[in-house]
Parts: sequence; structure tokens; C-alpha cells
Amino acid sequence: MKTIAIPSVVMLIAITGCATDPAPDAGAHDRTTTATSAASHPFTLKNCGTDVTFKAVPKKAVTLNQTAAEILIHLGVGDRIAGTGYEIEKTPPAIAVRYDKIPVLSAPGAEIKHEKLLEAQPDFVYGSFASMFTKEQSGERKQLHDLGVPTYLTEFDCTYHESVANADFAMLFEEYRRLGRIMGVPEAGEKLAAEQKAVVDKAVGAVQKRDKPLKLMWFYSTYEGTPWAAGPGGLPDHISRLVGVENIFADAKTKWAEVSWDEVAARNPDVIVLADLTRGEPNDTAEEKIELLKKDPLTSKLTAVKGDRFIAVPGSHMDPGYGSASVVPALVDGLNKLR
Repeated sequence: MKTIAIPSVVMLIAITGCATDPAPDAGAHDRTTTATSAASHPFTLKNCGTDVTFKAVPKKAVTLNQTAAEILIHLGVGDRIAGTGYEIEKTPPAIAVRYDKIPVLSAPGAEIKHEKLLEAQPDFVYGSFASMFTKEQSGERKQLHDLGVPTYLTEFDCTYHESVANADFAMLFEEYRRLGRIMGVPEAGEKLAAEQKAVVDKAVGAVQKRDKPLKLMWFYSTYEGTPWAAGPGGLPDHISRLVGVENIFADAKTKWAEVSWDEVAARNPDVIVLADLTRGEPNDTAEEKIELLKKDPLTSKLTAVKGDRFIAVPGSHMDPGYGSASVVPALVDGLNKLR
């Protein structure tokens, strides 16, 4: 864990990982287990309402985004990723060596195009956003299935940005188990799920109870000056309830909502969780967001801003992935230090 010191800020944390990383030789180990796990294939599972058959253990997987690649690396099968894309921030140091060996099939912050995807000759495609499985991007799932390439789309985003009923960590941990089975390393999926559950449970157990829940805003980014905040049906909203705070946009229509600064001011959060992004867009970093909030005549009067009540986490950790569990101890630690 790395702490970034910013004057007068209550707590600004950048998280690089939380559970035990796979051993450096995990890739070599998995090459030996793949053969023994091959007996578990073929099998069919229902994913986002679609029956997908996995005839053999994938040897050339393509991940459509950085978060998906990081999950496979932590499952110990990074050596079987033939390509990845949609990189939005710096790779966590703990896995940088393994990640940097993976061919990048798109420009930074851009999606992999269908033609580029096919050039990698994948036997499995895994993505975290429904918007990537389109004709304009990497190709529709059915299109890939018709080519004999099975796919997996996270159940958190079967329909882009749509709120997901009962979205929680159990859903994420089940995704680890499913990916472990798909990749022929079911034990690794179970292990990763258990490790991250322990991280979450320990953090929740350290929550200091308050008579009145704090009001919290999850501030991801701005688009043409308009803020995007976490709504219902996603992990940030679930984490809010886990640690006993109130997500001020829990009544939004989507899990990531385009809101207005007037709405933010009216709801006046006690604490603002900032997505610390390094993709280079305006107001992406935590420092830029703080500067924006303090300079604006409206937002400078918010309780959170006046009290320097900011907690920052890597932006990708607000999406379902390996870093999501790390948000819980960071948030609990920051909230416990608030007075």
C-alpha cells in the first residue's frame, strides 16, 4: 500500500493489492496442472443469460480490459493471456512484471477492435464491460461464439451500466471460481475467493459504529464538466452498506450515474471517495479532483470539501476486480480516522 501525502487531506490512499500474490513461478505450475485439469472440459455454463460451452482449457485467452487481465494473472494463468486492452491506469507493482509481458492490442484507454482481436487467434475472450462486446468494438458475443471462441462477460455488467440486483462480493468471488474452472485451475479460483473474502471480512469487523451514518459520494470522473457518481446495483453501493455509510446517489437509475453539481450540493456528502485515475483525462487524478472541488464556488462549500474529508482509491478498483476488496479496508481506515 502506498500513501500519497497531500496537505490537509484526511486520508488519500493508493492501493496496489491486498491478497497474497501468486508465486513468481505460478505460470510454470499452471502449465503442469492444465493437462490434469483438461478432464473437466467440456462443460457449459450460463453467463449473462447465454449458455457458453468451453470445449477445452484455454491456452490463448484475450482480456478486453486491464481489470480482466489482472484477475487472470492473480489466478496464476497470466502466461496464457495472448493479448489485452483498455488500459486506464498504471499496473500495480506486484504484478507489473507479469502484466508487461502481455501484448497490448489497443491504444491506452481504447477498446480492442474486432480485427485486432482475431489476429491474436484467441480460444477464449473475457471482458468486464458489455460495451466492449459490440460490432463496433471487439465483436458481439454471438459472433465470437459462431467462430468457435467462447466468451465470458462479468455478471456485474450484462447490460452496460445497468444496476444489478444483489450485486455484492459473493458475486465477484463466484466469478473467480468460474474463471478458475474455465482456465483449468479451479483450486486457484477457490483460493483467490477465500483470500479476498478474508480481506473484506477483516475490514468490516474493524468498522467503528456511528450514531448517524455518514453521507458518502463515490466520485469517479467528469465528462464535459459533469460528474459521474456511483449509483445502486454495483460494488461501491454494496461496500457503502457493508461499512455503514449512506451512498448519496443510491436512488439513481444506473450503477454509474451522470449527476449534476447542484444535486451533489443539495445532498451535501460528509465524505467523498475519489477515483484516482492515471489515464490522462481532465480531472482524472485524485489531486485534480480535489483542486476542482476546492476552486468551484458551489462545491467548495460542501461539508466534505470544507473538512478535507477525501478518501482516494485507484479508479479501476471501483469496478469489479481483484482490487475491489482492497477498497474496503482503505475506506474503513479512512472513515475511522474522521472526527
